[in-house]
Amino acid sequence: MKIHKKSLVFAMLLINIIQLIFCGANIPNNEMTKDRLERVKEKGLLVIASSNDIPFAYIDPKTKEFTGIDAEIIREAAKRLGINKVEMKQIPFNNLLKQLNTDDSIDIVADGMYVTDERKKEALFTNILYKESEAIITPKVSKIVFKEDFKNAVIGAQVGTAFLDLANKWKAEGVVKDVVSFKNQNDLLSAVSTKKIDAAITDSIFASYMIFRSNLYLRVLPPTDYTPESPGKIAAAVRKNDITLAKAINEKIDEMKYDKTIPEILEKYGLNSSYFVSVTDGHIYLN
Repeated sequence: MKIHKKSLVFAMLLINIIQLIFCGANIPNNEMTKDRLERVKEKGLLVIASSNDIPFAYIDPKTKEFTGIDAEIIREAAKRLGINKVEMKQIPFNNLLKQLNTDDSIDIVADGMYVTDERKKEALFTNILYKESEAIITPKVSKIVFKEDFKNAVIGAQVGTAFLDLANKWKAEGVVKDVVSFKNQNDLLSAVSTKKIDAAITDSIFASYMIFRSNLYLRVLPPTDYTPESPGKIAAAVRKNDITLAKAINEKIDEMKYDKTIPEILEKYGLNSSYFVSVTDGHIYLN
């Protein structure tokens, strides 16, 4: 009986694939059998994805060091796990979770990210690091004083943030005239400074930090004139199946809250106790 040439080739390929699968399964140290925490500890390196946003997780232009609120918290947690090297991989904010799930070189995302129900569908969040809300930035000389003054204003926000969602909600409700999206925070601030837009909605932490440390002719609407509508809790994110990594980091986050390390990091960036989230209030319960 003659065997068709194509059938023979297919059979040989199938045998090779089966052999590769079994060989891989029989190698005790095969990378496929290790979870991410084991792999990270072996390498002694944790790779954090961030959009390089000040003051959350960024490369300091002067020192070239990876720093920021989230960066310092996760770096300290990694150190306590015996992982002494932490590197940042820069990814646009709106692509962070997508890249986390497609780029195996990334271990964790940390970039001032709100924990939301939609984001929980894409990733597993750590325990809460801290909390914040939105802020409205305008030029120092502006007709915008209260929320009622937004009606004829064009407002900007960063792509992929909860603040852009809020701005679009306002537009749909007729609260603002129009909304413009920006790829990053620097472009957003620049647009307000040059009056290309009337106001920006962004992180209260970012707004206060940048305006205090720069010569930009901008101001943040004070709580007496504007009441925040989008409070949120900030956490880092890992892949949904990286549960052991999340649990290990959570243990260190809680430890750092108890020994006052996290409050000290927050204070370093000008954040008082109102931004702190206790261990009890900050738990993300893992399956």
